[in-house]
This record gives sequence, structure tokens and C-alpha cells, in this order.
Amino acid sequence: MISMYKKIGVVGDKDSVLAFKALGIDVFPVVEMDEARKTVDRLAMNNYAVIFVTEQVAQGIEETIERYTREVLPAVILIPSNQGTLNIGMQRISDNVEKAVGVNIL
Repeated sequence: MISMYKKIGVVGDKDSVLAFKALGIDVFPVVEMDEARKTVDRLAMNNYAVIFVTEQVAQGIEETIERYTREVLPAVILIPSNQGTLNIGMQRISDNVEKAVGVNIL
């Protein structure tokens, strides 16, 4: 079952995601938050193992991101956009480490 999950995608504004195409990652530029929500859901249904989402987009679709946080796959990972970071992705990593270890070691 897990061997079906081999694809990687990135969702965000066009300027931020286009560079990922050179790495062989499927890119999904979005403008509207409803479009972003539907794109993340579609990628999850189509067996994407990892879905990168820019922090700016993630802010607008928090409930969708949270739904996949509770699932093993796909792994939804927040990344900074080309406009910089909002530190949301790093904060999520820090929270997860603290939850797993019992103390924030980062």
C-alpha cells in the first residue's frame, strides 16, 4: 500500500513553486484559497506522498492542512515562499518535536 505513494507535489503562488519543476517535482500554482484547498485534497487522493505548501497559502487553508496533519500520508510540509518565511513551518516542527520528546530541544 505505501509503495503506491511515490509522488511529490508543491502548492503555492506561481513565482514560488515554478523552481521546483526543475527538480522533477509536480508544481501546482494557485491563486485563490479555494483552489489551493481543492488542489491539496486532489493530490492527497491521487497518492502523493509529500505535499509541500507555501506558508502564505497554508495560512488560508489551515483546516485542510490540519486534517492531513493527523494522517500518516500524505506528509504536508510547509515551506517559505519566495517572499520569505512566516516561521509557521518551523513552529510546527518545533511543536511536533516537543510533543514527541516532551521538551523543546530545538
